[in-house]
Amino acid sequence: MNMTPIIQLNDLYKSYGSTPVLKGINLNVSPGQVVGYIGPNGAGKSTTIKILIGMLPDYAGEATVLGMDVKTNSLEIKRRIGYVPENAALYDTLTPMEYLQFIGQLYGLETGQIERKALDLLRLFQLNDYTNARMTTFSKGMRQKVLLISGLLHNPDVIFLDEPLSGLDANAVVLVKEIIRQLANSGKTVFYSSHIMDVVEKISDRIIIINQGQIIADGTFAELQHQRPESLEQLFAELTGSEGQTGVAEEFIHTLKN
Repeated sequence: MNMTPIIQLNDLYKSYGSTPVLKGINLNVSPGQVVGYIGPNGAGKSTTIKILIGMLPDYAGEATVLGMDVKTNSLEIKRRIGYVPENAALYDTLTPMEYLQFIGQLYGLETGQIERKALDLLRLFQLNDYTNARMTTFSKGMRQKVLLISGLLHNPDVIFLDEPLSGLDANAVVLVKEIIRQLANSGKTVFYSSHIMDVVEKISDRIIIINQGQIIADGTFAELQHQRPESLEQLFAELTGSEGQTGVAEEFIHTLKN
């Protein structure tokens, strides 16, 4: 098996103005891994992903994807990766088929191939009755399904997912979890950011916890649990300093009653 890292970050630093967001991130991701990249809001998760997909070129350090430098090979990398953000513009006046035709053509797919794949994928996400409906009336979950399809339509080698389960119903969550697992089984690499701890715990080969712009834990769930025999949620709270939420919740309920 080729174990050359698919993703590499060396001494990655990024600031917004005078505010540092990433403070020396170092990591290597191997082919076929599902990496759960988790941390509190503002920890630097989305910033890391946006650098890796070529959206934020202004950074210090080295970032490579598929053996290519992100700064000098951004366009080629974008052709070979998939990206599903938490929120994205979907051009509401388009139908799912029109939108997916547009995305597919950007990746150089043929019109007939796009239509065939789009119909099949929309059916699997139970959107076949909405193929030609304007997306202005779509719920957040329906939009997220279209986003997921658009990010995977061209069969990318590496998939970056930033809160991909946002707005999905329970059945769709189960389906996406299984899709991620089978993508990895087929040799794809999945870099996955989420706040849903039980999902990260169940689907990730490796879990990286980032806090205040630095990696503070890295390993399989079993390895992390061996260090601290807790659930991922408890471990996350302990490492990121967000313990004591029970007391906060009790105070919240008490305030509601008064």
